[in-house]
Amino acid sequence: MGDAPATASVADTARVLGGVLGPILAQGVIVRRPRAVAAAGRLHLDDRAVAILGRMRERYGRGPLRLRVPGRSVALVLDPDDVTRVLRDSPEPFAADSREKRGALGHFQPHGVLVSHGQVRDERRRFVEAVLETGHPVHRTAGAMGPTAREEATRLADLAAITGVLDWDRFDAAWTPMVRRIVLGDAAREDHELTALLTALRGQANWSYLSPARPDRLERLRLRLGAYVGAAAPGSLAALVAAASAPDRVDRVDQIPQWLFAFDPAGQAAFRALALLAAHPDLLARVAVDADDASADDLARGAVLESVRLWPTTAVVLRDTTTETHWEGGGTLPAGTALGIVSSFFHRDTATVPAADRFDPERWTEGRADDGHTLLPFSAGPVVCPGREVVLHVAGTVLRTLLRRVTVAPVPPSPLDPDRPLPRGLDPFALRFAVGARRDAAAVAGG
Repeated sequence: MGDAPATASVADTARVLGGVLGPILAQGVIVRRPRAVAAAGRLHLDDRAVAILGRMRERYGRGPLRLRVPGRSVALVLDPDDVTRVLRDSPEPFAADSREKRGALGHFQPHGVLVSHGQVRDERRRFVEAVLETGHPVHRTAGAMGPTAREEATRLADLAAITGVLDWDRFDAAWTPMVRRIVLGDAAREDHELTALLTALRGQANWSYLSPARPDRLERLRLRLGAYVGAAAPGSLAALVAAASAPDRVDRVDQIPQWLFAFDPAGQAAFRALALLAAHPDLLARVAVDADDASADDLARGAVLESVRLWPTTAVVLRDTTTETHWEGGGTLPAGTALGIVSSFFHRDTATVPAADRFDPERWTEGRADDGHTLLPFSAGPVVCPGREVVLHVAGTVLRTLLRRVTVAPVPPSPLDPDRPLPRGLDPFALRFAVGARRDAAAVAGG
C-alpha cells in the first residue's frame, strides 16, 4: 500500500471541477434551477461528466483520487468496493455532516439529523426513524396518507383529462399541497407562504456557507411549522412528531424541513417515472391495473426507484473523514478529507450494472438490484434515507391513481426511446404528456 493516494494533475483537477462538479452546483444542489437543468440537458453535460470520471479511473486507478483544491483535502471515490465501505462505515469514520452539507442545510434545518454528529446525531436519528418508521413498508398513517395521495392525484388526473395536457407545473401544483397535507395536516394544503419560505431558504442553501444566514426568515418558518406540530392534525406526520418521546437535544420542529425538502426531488422522480412508463406501454399497462393488485403497487414503486437510479436526485454523496483512513491500492487520506461519490457514475456503470442504460423496474421488485452495492437511490447503510418507504408509498400511489384514471403519452419529440440507451440527463421541467380520460376510470375511482 502506498503512502499517498493518486493525485490528479492540475489540468485533470480542472476537468473534474469544470466538467463534473461545476455543472452539478450550477443546476442547484438543494433546490433545482430549471434554466440550468435545461442547459445541462441541451449540452449533454451529464454524459460528459460520466466520461470524465471514467477517464480519471483509467488514468489514476480505482483508489480514491485526490483533487488539487487549495485549503481543503478533497478526494473522489471511484471504486465500487470503496463506495460500499464508505456507506457501510458511516458516520464513523465517514461523517455524513460534511462541512459543505452543514453550510447548506444550516440555512433551514440547523439542528437536523443530517448536520449532526456523535451522540446527538444518534438521538435525532432515532427520533426521525420512530416518526417515519424507517424500514417498514407500510407506515402507521397509511390509512390517511394513501387516501390523501389518491385524492390529490384524482383531482390532477381529472383536470389533465379536461385540458388534454399534463406538464410539470400542473403536476407540482398537485404534488406540493399533497405533501403539505401528509406532513402537516389538511389545514396546510393552501399554505403557499410556508413553501415559499422554505424555497427561499433552500435557494440560499444552494450556496452553502457562502450565502449569509437569514435568521428572520428561518424563525418565520419555524413558527409556522411549530403551529402545525401544536395542532397535531390526526393522520399527519406532525401529529407523530408531537407525540413521540425525545431527549431535550432533539429539536422536533427542526426535523420537518428535511422531509418537506426531500419530497420535492421525490416529485421530480415520480414525474420522470411517469415518463418512463409512458415510453414503455407494456409496463404502464401493468401499473394501471385494478387497485387491489399488490404486484402493480410494487411495480410502481420499482419505477420510482429506477427513475432515481437513472437520474439521481442526490448527485453527489458527501462524507468527511473523522480520522486518517487507509485504502487498498489508494494510500492514506488525512482526517478531514472531503469524499465525493458521484451517484450517476456508478448507477450507469455498464461494467457493474446490467442493462445500466435501460429502464428495468423489475430489477427492484425481483431483488436483482440488491446485489448492486453501488445502486443508492436513497443512499445506503446506517445513513440511508429514513423516509424511503414513505416516499415510495406516496409516489407509487400517485402514479397508480393517475394511470388508472387517464391515458398518458409523451408529447413529441420524446427524449426517451425504449429501443435506445436512455439519456444520462432528463429535465423533468420540460416533460409534457398528452392525456385522455380512461373509459373505465369511473369504475376504479374509489379504489
